[in-house]
Amino acid sequence: MENLKKLYILIFFALFLIGKSNAQTWEVYNSEMSLVSRLMYNEILVLGEAVRIAETDEGLFLLSNDYQPAVQIEGQEVYQYLSPWILVKGESGLGAYHEYGQKVLDLKYDQIEVFFNLLLAKKGQEYFVYERGKGTTRSLGVLDHAWISSRGQVIAEDKGKYYLPLSINPTKDYELLEDNDSDYLLIKDVEGYGLLNMEGRVVLDAVLDSLEHTRGNFFFGFNENQYLLVEGDPIQANVRYNSFHRISFENDLMLEYIHGKLRRVMKEDGILLDAVGMTEVNRIGPDLYNVKFRDNKLGLLGRDGWLVGPSDSLSFIRGSDEKLYPASNELGKWGAVDSNGQWIISPSLDEMGSFINGIAAFRKGGFWGIIDRSGKILSDANWDRVSIQSNGRAIGENSSGKFILSAENEYKGVDSFENIIPLDEGEFIAIRDGKAGFYSSNQDPKLENLFDSILVQDGRWLTAESEGKIGLFDRTGKNVLPIDYENIIFDQFKNTILVKCTYKPIIVVEPEDSKKRKKGR
Repeated sequence: MENLKKLYILIFFALFLIGKSNAQTWEVYNSEMSLVSRLMYNEILVLGEAVRIAETDEGLFLLSNDYQPAVQIEGQEVYQYLSPWILVKGESGLGAYHEYGQKVLDLKYDQIEVFFNLLLAKKGQEYFVYERGKGTTRSLGVLDHAWISSRGQVIAEDKGKYYLPLSINPTKDYELLEDNDSDYLLIKDVEGYGLLNMEGRVVLDAVLDSLEHTRGNFFFGFNENQYLLVEGDPIQANVRYNSFHRISFENDLMLEYIHGKLRRVMKEDGILLDAVGMTEVNRIGPDLYNVKFRDNKLGLLGRDGWLVGPSDSLSFIRGSDEKLYPASNELGKWGAVDSNGQWIISPSLDEMGSFINGIAAFRKGGFWGIIDRSGKILSDANWDRVSIQSNGRAIGENSSGKFILSAENEYKGVDSFENIIPLDEGEFIAIRDGKAGFYSSNQDPKLENLFDSILVQDGRWLTAESEGKIGLFDRTGKNVLPIDYENIIFDQFKNTILVKCTYKPIIVVEPEDSKKRKKGR
């Protein structure tokens, strides 16, 4: 009777586990799609080369290289991962672990900001910092605000003053500490503006009337009656150019005026163009400028000089990576010119885009077509919109939908789609009637069926989803795993594929008496 009672208890416990356990089976495949192992986890996260985390009924675990539990992590969920820090969330707040498994901040903070070698945490209005080299957490006190700069300096603000609490001069206060994408902080003190290096040392005395960041480690300043182009330096900042003539700086464009007349186009460390007779400079893109002269000539200026020499037949020039530049004349007609400003494609179009892999979109009569470098029309202007792709093909769009336009079919659309996602080698994923398909460069279907979604994974694979189930295909269209899984994760760092099965395992607990009988045989 006592044994029967134990059996009932064990059966009840087994049923309890079956009802409560969320663990599911994960299958691990190598790059050749051979089954390597099976795992029992609720979820798996692949966060980085050395960071894999499993969620189990017992909590979160950092996994070893063979996906076995190595270190248990406190908390209910992974909040964020920014190498090498794993932020986790628990009932009392946020905490942090190093990716090797060391807990560095208890789970009690409202906010945590990370950088490679430090963490900045906030609880209420008190801020704390953990420095990896020291391995300790200390309070910075109650502050109005604190944050980590783009280069890893902690900036604190309190009562309208700014500090660098981890610098060589932690109590020095400033009226302004401004972060930017250079290696230097812009400061404002009582006497003016200056620069600090990474350690918090002054490399440009705070005496300038104004100072602003331009690009890289360069700054544009003004002091008393002269304009300055300053380059930051770890020891002492250098004035690379100074002038008593007015220099304007607007929209990333610096222009110098001599006696009120436009004379020079500047770059960060000095003169880019010195020319008499300039009347207007317009920035049309990064390091691209249309420069107009009094004699109505127009040229295209790049960072290293003229891309298109000044010509009297141009009114606008677009940039190009193929040394053939779309341009318009004074009548508003578009064509393309070479670096000398000579027309290679005569100006007869209403508009023209830049060349990509030898082709460009053009507009005429309100519609778009495609033209090549010689001026040959590859597709008549009968599209509402045309976009040129990096693989040399184009997508045309009209009231019927979107079409792949390619040289193989003389730039005429074969089939219409609601959306098209171009891939390399001319393949593409396209949506029709809300379903996704995978197609060859000849627009032939490479998968037999359409799916709710298709994604390219790790270059050589496709995951396809239908009615909440996921399967795997290779790029030839071969079905490698059927559409019968909950999730597929690609661990590119180990060159493995993790597949979550749709069923939950059944836990069987064998009665102790049965085990004893087997041993006695």
